[in-house]
Amino acid sequence: MGQKSVTKNHTLGLGVRLGRLTLILIALAFVAIFLIIPLCVVFTQALSKGWSTYLEAITNPDALAAIRLTLFATLVAVPLNIIFGLAAAWLVARFKFRGKHILLTLIELPLAISPVVAGMMLVLVYSKTNGVLAPLVQWLDIKIIFSFPGIALATTFVTLPYIARELIPLMQEQGSQEEEAALTMGASGFRMFLSVTLPNIKWGLLYGVILCNARAMGEFGAVSVVSGHIRGVTNTMPLQVEVLYNEYNATAAFALASLLALLAVLTIVLKSFIEWRYKVNVK
Repeated sequence: MGQKSVTKNHTLGLGVRLGRLTLILIALAFVAIFLIIPLCVVFTQALSKGWSTYLEAITNPDALAAIRLTLFATLVAVPLNIIFGLAAAWLVARFKFRGKHILLTLIELPLAISPVVAGMMLVLVYSKTNGVLAPLVQWLDIKIIFSFPGIALATTFVTLPYIARELIPLMQEQGSQEEEAALTMGASGFRMFLSVTLPNIKWGLLYGVILCNARAMGEFGAVSVVSGHIRGVTNTMPLQVEVLYNEYNATAAFALASLLALLAVLTIVLKSFIEWRYKVNVK
């Protein structure tokens, strides 16, 4: 009887190990097919004609203009999302009110809407000719669609949920006891936020900022609709990659794409580092 039990346990253990090995191999195969091999191809193609051609491609005036525009749009979108994310997380985590679930649904909405549809929505609202707010836009004499403000708006819209989604569950889990204690001891609301709330959420906030930044720099669909594709003026890095590729200038296209790929790799590294630091702090 005992021998049969040992044999059965050994068989079960072997089956578990084989199952685990199979799952690991499947995961590695997916990572290789959908991530590692495509990344290697991008960098190989980008450097296929040497470093001089690569540097020439990324220092081309149109490429530099696309890089600058992408950075400027990101510098607008990320701070706006930090403000919105902090305000939304504070509101949801610290207050009870009617419509909280509606607010949470609206925060998630940009993730569910196609970026192309989001761009069309912005055109229908802010177009200077036939937009819903066309009279206001004309009265202010500003150009939003097919210019930088439209690109910044589109980038902000598609990245709106990222910081809020990181902070809301974090602040709900932490509770408000420490903040209430600080207020009881005479701290002002602003002092309490700087001394208590911000230190407690700093890693979650930084995590959300990194994801938001990566998404903002890589946005294509919504920006494509509102930009007008004006070369050297309203083309961001993803749009410039498309233009170069459609012109059969594959080397330049892959060179610019490699910068976006490097951003993705850097994002993964920073994400892993922040997760590690957060776990260390929790322990």
